[in-house]
Amino acid sequence: MALSGLSEILSALALAAFAGVALWLFARPRSRMIVLMPAPRWLALAAAATAAWCTAFYIWSPGSSQALVAQALRDLAMLGWLRATFWSKAAPMSRPLRLVLRLLVTISAAMLLIGGAAHWQRGADAAEWLGPTLAISAMIVATGGLLVVDGAVRRASTALRMPVMAVAGGFAMLWAYELNVQLIGALTGKPALTLIHLLPAVALLMLPTFVVAAMDVGRERIRLSRTAAMRTLILIGAATYLVLIGLVGAVARLVGGDYGDLAQGTFLIFALGAGGLLLLSERARAWLSVMISKHFFEHRYDYRAEWMRFTATLAQSGGDDDRNLHRRVAKALAELTGSPGALLMLPDPLGAFRVAEQWHWPAGIEEEGALSLRSAFMLQETRHIVDLDAERRGRPADEQDLAIPAWLMTDSRAWVVVPVLHFQRMIAVAVLHRPPVSRALDWEDLDVLRIAGQQAASYLAESQSQAALSEAKRFDEFNRRFAFIMHDIKNLASQLSLLASNAERHADKPAFRADMVETLKISSGRLADLLVRLSPRERGRTAEAERTLVEPVLNAIAAEAKARRALFVGCQAGLSAWGDAGSIRQIVQHLVANAIDASPADTTVQVIAVAEQGRARIDVIDQGIGMTRAFIRDELFKPFVSTKEGGFGIGAFEALQLAQAMSGSIEVASEPGRGSNFTLWLPLADARADSAADERIMKVAKT
Repeated sequence: MALSGLSEILSALALAAFAGVALWLFARPRSRMIVLMPAPRWLALAAAATAAWCTAFYIWSPGSSQALVAQALRDLAMLGWLRATFWSKAAPMSRPLRLVLRLLVTISAAMLLIGGAAHWQRGADAAEWLGPTLAISAMIVATGGLLVVDGAVRRASTALRMPVMAVAGGFAMLWAYELNVQLIGALTGKPALTLIHLLPAVALLMLPTFVVAAMDVGRERIRLSRTAAMRTLILIGAATYLVLIGLVGAVARLVGGDYGDLAQGTFLIFALGAGGLLLLSERARAWLSVMISKHFFEHRYDYRAEWMRFTATLAQSGGDDDRNLHRRVAKALAELTGSPGALLMLPDPLGAFRVAEQWHWPAGIEEEGALSLRSAFMLQETRHIVDLDAERRGRPADEQDLAIPAWLMTDSRAWVVVPVLHFQRMIAVAVLHRPPVSRALDWEDLDVLRIAGQQAASYLAESQSQAALSEAKRFDEFNRRFAFIMHDIKNLASQLSLLASNAERHADKPAFRADMVETLKISSGRLADLLVRLSPRERGRTAEAERTLVEPVLNAIAAEAKARRALFVGCQAGLSAWGDAGSIRQIVQHLVANAIDASPADTTVQVIAVAEQGRARIDVIDQGIGMTRAFIRDELFKPFVSTKEGGFGIGAFEALQLAQAMSGSIEVASEPGRGSNFTLWLPLADARADSAADERIMKVAKT
């Protein structure tokens, strides 16, 4: 009684809802509705017929013969909407489906006329003999209606909005529900009262599709993702299995005997066998995946998911298989097509392509296996993705011979050869392993592999560019070191040349000979150090900052420059800078050499060092020709810019680099004709040095 009362309430709600929707659809402007769907009036008629069907629910009951007569009217309207929406004169319905539709229309019209006339004349007495006939007719129409909906959806144009497709889905849901109700009644011999009383609820579930279809929404087609579609198929399969078990059990009970237990055992064995086969057999899983992709989806690949996985595989950098970009490329291309392994071939110095990396390829790779130059040229020119099975069967006479090597042709594991092209240049070749379920390549496979190969080529090209850039940086580092050394060699050569010219005039003086020996020792030591720095395997001595007494450094520089010019050296007592002694010496040597070159022979070059504002200040002052402010700003510290004839233009640049490496800097004050003042600023050694450092300073000071 409670279910009957609920059904009556739901019938009233469905009647009011569908009547309101029908009036709203009829009131909508036809010019507006025709933009949204091909047959708007048929949709309004379907809503009105459904309202009449719900009226029969409310007046009589959902399972009454009067409701079945009203259902025939509703079926006519629904079939008319499907016919007018999904087919036209330009795109007619197929002949078999047209025959099915005519049969359904004839049955529905006959049941409407016969049922209406019988109830008009005999009233409730007609239900006794008319009910079974109407039930069988409803079952036939529901089955045929599902066929029509299936054909309509398969035939659906991309121009149709998703809400219009949803109306057809609502019709299918309603017919499928009614078919199950009639089947259960036919199998059990008793009407499924619970399901019959819930018919108004099913009608209410279909109502929103009418409303949304008539609104300006859903112009984009909505598609389930592959994951959702696969899970839906699994649920449908499970539901089908349960329905089959129920049907077999019902038939077994009708027949009698022990067939019910036999049927249950048979289904259990079948389910366990199928599940075990899918769980343990990779080939069975691959076959099922191929069949589902082929028959249930419009495209073989879920492009969004596959592209995200492909890009993630190329970009990832974790795991043993992912540290090598070449292996990641082979893995990404193999996973894209379901191949269990792949080879990647890279060009050798002579241009032939050889196996450089593999991913899960079984043992037995041909060590000397390679693509010849001719084959590489042909693949690059034609950009042809080679189906090796087709090559093994023989190619048509009008196709070019790609010169695929014999070791690939004879290896049955090799399935596809994919050239990896970057701007018409082939930078790699991938060989894919045959998948568990072999299949011929179609246009979709070729397009996916071609685009994926171009994407992989961009990663490989970037990697090659990075390697080339790294090598160029090493050459640049060597060239820069060589340029600095050449600058120092030039200074040494000038010093030795001056020494040789002075030796001709003062060789008989003992003091000169002593200075000459000391200068030669210093020069030979510097030359030996330069040779060490020039070695490609020598990265040079690592400069370490420490407390450095400035006065000994300046005195050593003055001794070296004595042969060219006497220097005036003034240093604050105990002045210590925080830096590398060798670098400080190299900077001041360069500044002194430039000051000597820029000033007249009868003038003095001064080197003065003091502590100022918490930093060590070393000034190199000359009375030479000076420099303009523009030259100091724009050219002085640029490499390879020099005002000296035969100069390298490296010294000032190198000096500034060394100073900045010690957290220092170089300041220049100069005017044309008034000389120059180069100031080297360095951190002043402070309390960071411990007592051991102080002891080292004392030892140095005593020497």
